[in-house]
Amino acid sequence: MRKTIRPIYEEYKQLGIDQQIDYAKFYLYSIITHSTAIEGSTVTELENRLLFDEGIGAQKPLIEQMMNLDLKTAYEQGMIYARQHTDYSVDLLCSLSALVMKNTGSEYSAMAGNFSAAKGELRLLNVSAGIGGRSYIAYQKVPSRTEAFCQWLNEERRHIDPKEIEKVYDLSFEAHYRLVEIHPWADGNGRMSRLVMNMIQYEFGVIPSIVKKEKRKQYITSLEQSEKEDCSDRFKAFMLDHHCENLIKQIAEYRKSMEEDEPTISTQDVAVNVAEELTERQRVIVELIKNGVADGAALNVTVNTKYLSEKLNVNRKTIQRDIAHLQERKLIQWVGSYKTGHWEIIKDE
Repeated sequence: MRKTIRPIYEEYKQLGIDQQIDYAKFYLYSIITHSTAIEGSTVTELENRLLFDEGIGAQKPLIEQMMNLDLKTAYEQGMIYARQHTDYSVDLLCSLSALVMKNTGSEYSAMAGNFSAAKGELRLLNVSAGIGGRSYIAYQKVPSRTEAFCQWLNEERRHIDPKEIEKVYDLSFEAHYRLVEIHPWADGNGRMSRLVMNMIQYEFGVIPSIVKKEKRKQYITSLEQSEKEDCSDRFKAFMLDHHCENLIKQIAEYRKSMEEDEPTISTQDVAVNVAEELTERQRVIVELIKNGVADGAALNVTVNTKYLSEKLNVNRKTIQRDIAHLQERKLIQWVGSYKTGHWEIIKDE
């Protein structure tokens, strides 16, 4: 594997990105949106939020919306199994597949018998997929191979150290690869493989990986290359690199939001003489915060460091020192979240 995830992972955790309000819920919604998008869904993340939380449907095909709702149900059940450290079995995997395919799965009639994807039943026919129509193992071998997969995964889970995050990710990516190789179901194998991958990651407390729809081609290509070489290394390298890229992007976005949106400034970081009188600029800051006024006209503005810096034509560090002084004098306070909050007056000088 080319990239080292630990320093990126530790920075992500130290910044507390995963401790934000509704982080777990919206991160899960992102996982679901991108997983279904890889299978052709055009429902956006925002549309899924409205669909999941408010029951508001999008102007998208009903089958795509049902695909997303079904996958959400499957993930919710999968996370229960992960928290309980439930062992994997063929029955458990089929029950999850039934949730994934509940409203979009088809009934099949094959020479070996009838089966239903909507019920999560193992395939009773041979399948091919991908460029060139690669054939997967014969359906007769699917039950035993799926059982062997569960036994292997349970054994690996018993011996893994959660502190060794590199090994946790490696196991989750390997499990994804092996389940796709078996292709136990007639449909939904990609969603199921990504679900099992995420369940392992949730179980051991690492940040779950998202296969972004923008990387669909690279994702599929890495799988096909690994299948052709009969070795998972290419696929696992892609998955690790992609996950690192996603974390780095989230870190950059979070740092940018911390710069542009307002944290409460620690007076330990800024030298302040509490006894000194307010400067003219500090008095103007108080007035701007108090009235939200610029050029004599009341404005609907968010009075934060960025706004004050631009209004007074001084750099933001200067404003931060003034803000720290006003905080120390207990004249102002920050109200609300970092992203949507603002400065307010506590009392007049």
